[in-house]
Amino acid sequence: MTIPDGGAPGEAGAKAGEPGETDLRNLLDSLSPKLMAGDYVFCSIPASTYGDYAQTAPIASFQEKEGLTLVMRKESADLHGLAYGPTYRCITLDVHSSLDAVGLTATVSARLLEKQISANIIAAYFHDHVFVPSNRAGEALAVLSAFHPAGVERT
Repeated sequence: MTIPDGGAPGEAGAKAGEPGETDLRNLLDSLSPKLMAGDYVFCSIPASTYGDYAQTAPIASFQEKEGLTLVMRKESADLHGLAYGPTYRCITLDVHSSLDAVGLTATVSARLLEKQISANIIAAYFHDHVFVPSNRAGEALAVLSAFHPAGVERT
């Protein structure tokens, strides 16, 4: 499934302050991976701080000693003349996972590792977002969609 531009994945009724799921078995039962529209890139901007480049509408940022890392749509980086490396697609795990959940990131990473698919995972308040190489997005989505109750693959 593809989430249209501007669409926000999520469960109806989920609100800040509500606890997310912590049980790994329940998380895997409800993983519901969704492929977001478009290509994303990671840009590193030396000597910049949070708030700089807000006009690029990044979906994530991280301040590193080397500079500001921004994750944004490829079109935005191109429009603003920002350099980037490979392109990625974002798969949102549409289960309300707790930031205190143990094992979800490791399990997802391990499953993608089996297929030699790199995964850059960003945990947000409600969901985890897995950035995979654009040319492997379909395969990664199939791998993550194969989780079944109790984490058993569908056959």
